[in-house]
Amino acid sequence: MNTEHKKRRIVVTGYGMITPLGVTANETFENALQGRSGIREITNFDTRGLPCTVGGEVNGSWNVNIKDINSEIDVKRLEKYVTRGSRFMIGATDEALKRAKLSAKTIPESAGVALGFHGENPVVSDMVFLHRFYDGKGGWDIEGLRNKGGYSYFNFFRRKSDVGSTLLSALFNCKGPNLAIASACAAGSQAIGEACAIIKSGATDVMIAGGCESSLNFTGFIGFVLIKALVEKYSSPEKASRPFDRKRNGFVMSEGAGAVILEELSHAKKRGADIYAEIKGFGSSADAYRITDMHPKGEGAVIAMRAALEDASLTPADIEYINAHGTSTLQNDATETVAIKEVFGSLADSVLISSNKSMLGHTIAAAGAIECVLSIMGINSSTILPTINYEFPDPKCNLNYVPNTALERQHSYVLSNSFGFGGQNASLCIGATD
Repeated sequence: MNTEHKKRRIVVTGYGMITPLGVTANETFENALQGRSGIREITNFDTRGLPCTVGGEVNGSWNVNIKDINSEIDVKRLEKYVTRGSRFMIGATDEALKRAKLSAKTIPESAGVALGFHGENPVVSDMVFLHRFYDGKGGWDIEGLRNKGGYSYFNFFRRKSDVGSTLLSALFNCKGPNLAIASACAAGSQAIGEACAIIKSGATDVMIAGGCESSLNFTGFIGFVLIKALVEKYSSPEKASRPFDRKRNGFVMSEGAGAVILEELSHAKKRGADIYAEIKGFGSSADAYRITDMHPKGEGAVIAMRAALEDASLTPADIEYINAHGTSTLQNDATETVAIKEVFGSLADSVLISSNKSMLGHTIAAAGAIECVLSIMGINSSTILPTINYEFPDPKCNLNYVPNTALERQHSYVLSNSFGFGGQNASLCIGATD
């Protein structure tokens, strides 16, 4: 990257989201501002017999009809590829583009897409059906499967992690770089960070970036149940997600999507776009430790946070608020606290920290993008969203977590953390507009 391209500044000119708290960014933010929880008993599948029966489902009545999307193509031919998660993403992107005053007709053809997405999980009925054609000895009756015709080969495409970014590029006429990122809980933040790097390289001036997730079915749920990562003790669904609280005992699985429109600053100014924030810096890392455990000292998290600060040319003293990864698991919240202390030193006690997951649950690949949007809205409304269900202080988590009630506070710089299950880490430095 030459010096001229390194100086290119990346701003956010549009954003949108669909979450358990709302069908738009404004609705989600207003509910979060009131400290409301989007966690309920799961209705997507039968949870009887499972130790966890709660999740953050997107309300079924909010289903996005892609035929309503402002696209220049015949969307009917793409309908068969659309999954629940990618449908959320299409809706969030449409909202973001409208806020940016762009459409499939006016967005530059060189615009690209970077999306955190893991594809769709197979449903149990599909697996049972396919097993009918297996003889139990390693042989498959493919001819019998073909003749039966009861299994759509489009299911293969729906499970691919790149189908989401492909759909967005087709629907919104983005012929530039196209990136599908599957880095677990870090994917949404990483997609935004990598999109910024692409714009800085000069490859394009506009990127759609974000993340989406819809793993709230039995296949997506059961793995987390078996490794005991999900919450099992709670007095009510709304009380289940309690990051940094002493009585936390696992995360709450959720679904949703978050999208941002990223533009090079002079490009945005030239077309008179509203500018909501600047992505000042991005850092990423890997723990290179265990697949199912964070590094006990948070080394990967420390590397990512420091890299984001360096990329932004900021110091810990500049950061006024940390939008924490804060999952509500014993290990994550304690380790993130250790990592923040390592990076911020004596400033760690005073910097404001909160976890949006206390209200939304953990939307996995969408989390970083949703939290980026909520951070931007917080900067523009001089509000720090709360960590709800913080009732019993944990001596291992002894920082300022903005408990239970939103805080009015003007602030200009936010560090937003996303730490993936598997050791992938991403941090974004988000700044107010000049």
